Amino acid sequence: MSKALAKKIDELEGKLSTSSGSKVSQVIGIFKAGIGHTHSIKCVSGQWVSTDEQYTVTVPDKLEPLLTRPKRFNIIVGGRGSGKSLSIATIEAERIDSLGIKVGCFREFQNSIEDSVFSLIQNQVNKIGLEGFSYPNSSVRHKNGGGAKFRGLARNPESMKSMDGFKDFWVEEAQTISSNSLKLLTPTMRAKGGRLIFSANPASSEDAFSKRFIVPFKAELDRDGVYEDDLHLVIVMNHSDNYWFPEELEQERQWDYRNLPRAMYDHIWEGDFNDSVENAIIPTEWFDACVDSHIKLNFKAQGAEVVFHDPSDTGADAKGLAHRHGSVFIDVLEKDTGDSNEGMDWALDYALGAKADYFGWDCDGLGAALKRQVTKSLEDTRIEAIMFKGSESPFQPEAIYDNDNNISVRHAKKNNEIFRNKRSQCYARLQSRVYATYRAVIHGEYVDPDEMISFSSKIKAIGKLRSEVCRLPLKENGNGYYQIMTKKEMASHKPPIPSPNMADSVMMCLADLKPKVKEAEPIMIPTTSSW
Repeated sequence: MSKALAKKIDELEGKLSTSSGSKVSQVIGIFKAGIGHTHSIKCVSGQWVSTDEQYTVTVPDKLEPLLTRPKRFNIIVGGRGSGKSLSIATIEAERIDSLGIKVGCFREFQNSIEDSVFSLIQNQVNKIGLEGFSYPNSSVRHKNGGGAKFRGLARNPESMKSMDGFKDFWVEEAQTISSNSLKLLTPTMRAKGGRLIFSANPASSEDAFSKRFIVPFKAELDRDGVYEDDLHLVIVMNHSDNYWFPEELEQERQWDYRNLPRAMYDHIWEGDFNDSVENAIIPTEWFDACVDSHIKLNFKAQGAEVVFHDPSDTGADAKGLAHRHGSVFIDVLEKDTGDSNEGMDWALDYALGAKADYFGWDCDGLGAALKRQVTKSLEDTRIEAIMFKGSESPFQPEAIYDNDNNISVRHAKKNNEIFRNKRSQCYARLQSRVYATYRAVIHGEYVDPDEMISFSSKIKAIGKLRSEVCRLPLKENGNGYYQIMTKKEMASHKPPIPSPNMADSVMMCLADLKPKVKEAEPIMIPTTSSW
């Protein structure tokens, strides 16, 4: 068959009506990891309804929104063993069967049909027991007119133009898709109600797919595991969401957890970006040991309650806030709307509501102009205000740096010989506390709780905080100073490192505090007349 004739056939097939579908879906059983079957649904004339009928198809609960409220862009990302590709193949096979739709299945590179999801769809058709399917010329056909075709994008971008009338586009291994392929693909889907599905284990945060579909929603995904608006449905789906996660893979996962660097493990199994940051001061395994360490090691949150705020103006840079009680961080938050004054009001309201002992903020740059606002808000309260200027010389500059209890006094260095400024000094304190906690939790060493740190697992943005804290690179300094990259330097890093607003708030919470001394009551000296 000539290429021209094949193209003509494709065009004609794309124009076939899909109205011959039954318009009643298979009964789909929804399964939740660790629980099992929770409920069943089916689609009748375009409406999804609950049913007590016996299910014939099974889908993880994480992907129920892909069935019931899909958007134009549907993004499913996660690590190994999540079952995302198998589940999408199941959903597409069912849609071909019940609705007679046509599905375009793409990869950036497809040298042969073996590189595609062809066998995945075929196997799911056979597993479910769907009828009416055939597989001529490495394609999927259904007697109702529906089916699937498989194409590579990199070497044959024009192949998309023959897919007019296709209802679904599915891009597997979407992390490899080029910017050019993405630009050509999305406008090609013109069918009313048409949808594009991308499944991927993200690579770099700087690749075309991640920059378009993950990075803009990263905060929500880290916090909630899902993001949804009128145009996008983005779902994070990992092994922990897969009810059918096989035992042999669980053994492999546990081995990798014990033996791989945590960043590599998180990329392979948890779907995190594979953005290596050299000289990161806090590895992820150290941070993880600090989550609820006060519960693990049975020490209480006691001492001063401190709230620190990292302000910002309007724009991409969010505002941060951290609240610690003694060694325990109770909450860490961010706010990505409003100007610096609105952000300060937000932080002050939080501090007042928490009845904090201290409230501080970064007064470098625009923060210096906020002093009057802080003073006025706190003037009739017991909260003591602290202006933190990270660019200033370190706290107690002439004091001996005592990070190591075994340090030789003869060779000891002063704080101002170790640290350029307060910012690097406080980040060193954070690193020291996190490492001490890691030693106590993982290796059973005794550490004074006042030298440890705990991050409550109730912190809603704990995932994003982890990402920020564990991507703080130590800056090489020819004079031997301990120095952290500035936000500006992190933004120009290759790949760029997002602004660590919450991490900076945590760091500032470890600034030196002036002890709050209770005023002594006057002593009444009796007069001789009272003797």
